[in-house]
Order: sequence, then structure tokens, then C-alpha cells
Amino acid sequence: MEAPEPVPGYEELVRRIYRSLATALRSCTDCGWELSRRTWAENARLAWSEPLLCLLCAVGWTVARQAASRCLFRPFAKWCQLEPKDAAKVPESIWKLLYYLFSWSYSTYLLFFAGYPFFYDPPSVFYDWRKGMEVPTDIALAYLLQCSFYCHSVYASLYMDAWRKDSVVMLIHHVVTLVLIALSYVFRYHNVGILVLFLHDITDVQLEFTKLNVYFKYRGGVYHPLNDFISNIGCISFSISWFWFRLYWFPLKVLYVTCHSSLRCVPQIPFYFFFNTLLFILTLMNVYWFMYIVLFVVKVLMGQVREVNDVREYDIDTRRKVATFQTNDGKRNNASYWKERKPLMNGIVKDKRP
Repeated sequence: MEAPEPVPGYEELVRRIYRSLATALRSCTDCGWELSRRTWAENARLAWSEPLLCLLCAVGWTVARQAASRCLFRPFAKWCQLEPKDAAKVPESIWKLLYYLFSWSYSTYLLFFAGYPFFYDPPSVFYDWRKGMEVPTDIALAYLLQCSFYCHSVYASLYMDAWRKDSVVMLIHHVVTLVLIALSYVFRYHNVGILVLFLHDITDVQLEFTKLNVYFKYRGGVYHPLNDFISNIGCISFSISWFWFRLYWFPLKVLYVTCHSSLRCVPQIPFYFFFNTLLFILTLMNVYWFMYIVLFVVKVLMGQVREVNDVREYDIDTRRKVATFQTNDGKRNNASYWKERKPLMNGIVKDKRP
């Protein structure tokens, strides 16, 4: 077994990534469609039954979510006497919390209890790599779950989830993630994929848990300070974890490996630029969402926000407009309110204002 490669400092990491990209670009003298076709034919490995099984599981996720929402999540929200606007969002958050908690727990098991060294020795993801290599059963199961879930998530973002200010970016994120998961399996980059999924799923667990506590602050018209306190702690934990896992560890443990270490282990690695481009797109989206987090923190520090809310939600802005309207005019004009209001659910919803 090769000795673990020492992880450089952050500035050295950036320099090495830049040099590796520049070297690969200069050495690419035949990077056209013909090379891509030939590389695909020589390296891609996928049985016809595998995408079929993935699509069946995606349908299963969708049916399971609809059944769970109808029979469990919505009745539970009604029993808790939540406000209608919060009760409508509870099924989505419970569903995502349960899935991401399970998926992150499973990736944690793979990285820390199943004998894989990828977290402590990231370059090892490319040790002994060869085209068409067998995918271990436990990792193949993780890929089946994740790939089918993101197929479901593309559909859910359009037709099931609440529509938010970042929903277009979220849809792009699901498509990019789906392509990365599927093609990393086809080209046997599954070791990298497990590391990527571990670094991303933990923040989704914290996000959905925090949102649920926001929704449960007011039950039966009564304010519950415990849920408010938990949502505040969750917001702080989520912000720190997002920066640490997605903006620090992700470049350190994934981008460095895919851009630099991969060329040292596999000099003619297939689709080097394609996969790294998608990973950098994923990084840019992480930075985009971190801007929402920073925006919220700034508003809290400036006293513009007194409680934790999801600043991506349209109904947050709507309630502020209504409150301002009531303050200025002393009464609520229903026609004007509904004209200004933006729909919240189901599909790509456009602003109804002329």
C-alpha cells in the first residue's frame, strides 16, 4: 500500500490545483468529440439493468413520499395544530430530514467503519484505479440509493416542493449531482463519490432539522420557546458546518485530489476536465447558498431579523409586505394582497403581478 500523501496548506493546495489544470490543458492535443467518443467506449462500464433499476427506485421514492405525506406527515402537522403556511411545508422537510439522515449515516459508516481510508487519506481514492473495476457491493448500494433519490428530486423540485427564490439553482444542483453520481459510477470514480456525498449530506440534515423547529415554534396558537431555542442553535451549527464541510473540506479533500492527485495516480485519467468542471460548478453553488447564510447573519446583527426564518421563502417577503400595508393603511385590501402575493407550491410558479 502506498504511503499517504501529505495534505498541503490551503495556499499550496490552490497553487497545485492551478498547475495541474494548466499542465493537463497544455498536454491535451486531441480533446475533441472523437477523443470523447473513444474514451467513453474504452472506459464506460454499465449494465442495461442498472439504469432501469435506478429509475424504478426513483419511482419508488416518489410513491413512498406521496404515501408518507398523505398518511403520516400531513396528519401529524394537523394534529400539532401548526399554522397553515407551516403545515404545508412540514411534509417536505420531514421527508428530506429522514432521507439525508439515513444517507449521511450510511456514508459515515462506509468512511469510518467499513475499512475505507478515503477520508483520512483522500488520494487513496485513485490508488489501484483501473477501468471497468468491480464496485464493492456496499458502495454500489449507496450509489443506487443516491442516484435514484436525485432522479426523484428533479421531479420533486418541479412538482412537489415549495417554490423558493433559489429553486432554479436547486434544480441545476440536482441535475449536476445526478450527472456526477451516474457518470462517476460508469467510469468507476465511486470512491470519490462517497467522499463528496459525505461532505454534503450533513448540512442537509441540519438544514431540515432547523426548518422543522422553525415551523413548530407556534403550535395551536401558542409560542414554544424550546423550538425557538433549538432553531437558533441549529442555525448556528448549520452555518458553521456549511463553511467547514462544503467550503473548506470539500476543496481540501476532493478538488485537490481530483485536480492534482488524480494525474499523479492515473496520468491519462478519462474525462478529467469534464468531472472537474462539474465539481467546480458544485462549489460555485455552495458559495451561492453561503451568501444566503451570510445575508441572514448580517440581518440578525443589524437587528433587521429577530427570529430564524428561511430567507429563500417567498412567503416571508409576502408577510412583510402585508404587515407594512396594514401599518400604512390601517386595513387590508384583499384584492391588492392577492394581486401581490406569489404562489408557494407545485411547479415552476411565475410572479402573478402584471
